[in-house]
Amino acid sequence: MSWNSLACIQSSKVPRSTEFNVAIFITRGKMKITWKALAGLLLVATLAAANAQTTDGSSSTTVRKHKVHRTHKTAKPSVESQIQDLRKDMDDQRQQIEALKQQLSQRNSELQQAQQTAAAAQASAQQAQQTAQSQQQSIETSNQSVSNLQTAVSDLKTSTNAAVANVQTVQTQQTKLKAEVENPDAVHYKGVTLSPAGSFLAAETVWRQGATGGGINTAFTGVPLNNSPASQISEFDGTGRQSRIALKATGKTGDLGLTGYYEADFLSAGVTSNNNQSNSYTLRQRQLWGQAAFDDGWKFTGGQMWSLTTETTQLLNNGTEILPSSIDPQYMAGFVWNRQFGFRASKDFGKKFAIGASAENDQMLLSGSGLPAGSLIGSVGSTGGLYNNQTNYSFNLAPELVAKMAFEPGWGHWEIFGVGRFFHNRIYPNYTAANSGKAGSATGAFDDSTMGGGIGGGFRAPLGTKNLTIGLKGLYGDGTGRMGSSTIADTTLRPDGQLALLHTFSSISTVEANLSKRLMVYLNYGGDYAGRRYFGNTGEGYGSPFANMSGCTTETFSGATSGYASSAPTSPANCSGNTKDVQEVSFGDWYDFYHGSKGRVRFGLQYAHFRRDIWSGNGGTTNPGNGAHGDDNMFWSSFRYYLP
Repeated sequence: MSWNSLACIQSSKVPRSTEFNVAIFITRGKMKITWKALAGLLLVATLAAANAQTTDGSSSTTVRKHKVHRTHKTAKPSVESQIQDLRKDMDDQRQQIEALKQQLSQRNSELQQAQQTAAAAQASAQQAQQTAQSQQQSIETSNQSVSNLQTAVSDLKTSTNAAVANVQTVQTQQTKLKAEVENPDAVHYKGVTLSPAGSFLAAETVWRQGATGGGINTAFTGVPLNNSPASQISEFDGTGRQSRIALKATGKTGDLGLTGYYEADFLSAGVTSNNNQSNSYTLRQRQLWGQAAFDDGWKFTGGQMWSLTTETTQLLNNGTEILPSSIDPQYMAGFVWNRQFGFRASKDFGKKFAIGASAENDQMLLSGSGLPAGSLIGSVGSTGGLYNNQTNYSFNLAPELVAKMAFEPGWGHWEIFGVGRFFHNRIYPNYTAANSGKAGSATGAFDDSTMGGGIGGGFRAPLGTKNLTIGLKGLYGDGTGRMGSSTIADTTLRPDGQLALLHTFSSISTVEANLSKRLMVYLNYGGDYAGRRYFGNTGEGYGSPFANMSGCTTETFSGATSGYASSAPTSPANCSGNTKDVQEVSFGDWYDFYHGSKGRVRFGLQYAHFRRDIWSGNGGTTNPGNGAHGDDNMFWSSFRYYLP
């Protein structure tokens, strides 16, 4: 149906009831139809109205009949057929509408289902989000709980460890207290700890190929010259005189530590001491000192102690002196030491560096040939004093001064030190010997003084697995001979009586090996040297090449009293040369039978070879006497019990 047909239908008169019915139809269908369907419906309504008017004869108009001359025309579709077409179209439209309704309903259903699915998905998403948030909160709560639990476990572990440590500490203290009560290592007296550690009892022997008459210890410059009477006879001595008594007292108050140390042995002799029957030798002091040590590293020590020149193993600490492994109480040739009065101040800088200085007692050793008379240096001990009245003591100008630094960088112990010494004497230029027949006087007498000293150093360090230790130490200077173990001279005299210091040198090297926990072996080599210093061609001074050496190779009989020798001379007659050096090589071992809580029992053997050389001199026309020397072989044994 065209738009024109639709306009004609619209212009026709249609009963209102019909329009109402159409409207109801449209409304009831609840559908929006197309213009084509609407036009068809209007046409049907118009035709129905026209047909009704004709049938009921309601119109009074007379129709005038005219004669019509009909011409042949093509038949047009009838109204009924059109109505049928319209109905068919309406059915088609209805079917389309129904299909559309079904599609719409299906789509609405799908849309509702999609909306429901979306709503369900959104609800699920919200629920999932809520669940995730809840889980996150739960995780955070769990993490916090885990963290709190870890902290609690850590605190519990710390508390448990502390409790275990406290229990262990208490057990250790109980064990220590029980051990101290049952087996005390020290005695506690009014806050002071007393310990006898360092004490031992010794049974020792020595055998020498050439006799020295010195007992267990060796006078190195007394080694007899070859061809002398003493070199032709051996000696043996057994003694317990080196047994030692030691007592150490320690206490602490605030930042101050206090220490006192006493050490003694029996290597001294009184006027009644002898070997005839009771071997009654006297007790002598070795060390007697007290110390105040502050926490900041300062230490002040005074008394009789090892000289600051003596090698130590722990910085400059008293009591850590390291001595050569030797049974001989004179130790080793070349070993630098003194054991005498001293006042020492030292400072530790941590555990690796320390410095110190000391003022120590001094003693001048004078020697030489053809020395002039009229020089006052010292005297034998006064019978009214406390010195031995058969021994010479020098008149010292001032104390001996020592300054020292010690390093422990991580490999061994290293040290360097310097020594300052002061000498003086009084000279009488108008002195005349009593048998000269001339009168002497003190006119022109004056004091003469000079200063000497030297520098030294050394080290001791482990090698490899620390079972092997090496060491080297030495001292070189003018007038330092006394500090070497041989006690070679410090000075000689000029022809006018003035002091002339000697160049001296001492050195020792050592190797020690711990072959097992019980066995230690050692090898030492050392020597002491005094240089030549002479004046003119009359043999005055020390080591003069003009000294009479003609009898050095001839054995002579001397010291005869009633047909036997009362003493063994150390040198032949007409052999006035002075000692050039003393050298010693020794080796030995220490074996511990037992070393534990009850103390230590050990046995040692030592062999040593000595060579003492004399400065060459004038031997005349028949025997030059140059190269005079003495050789000696010595063996020691020691059996000791050390207190724990």
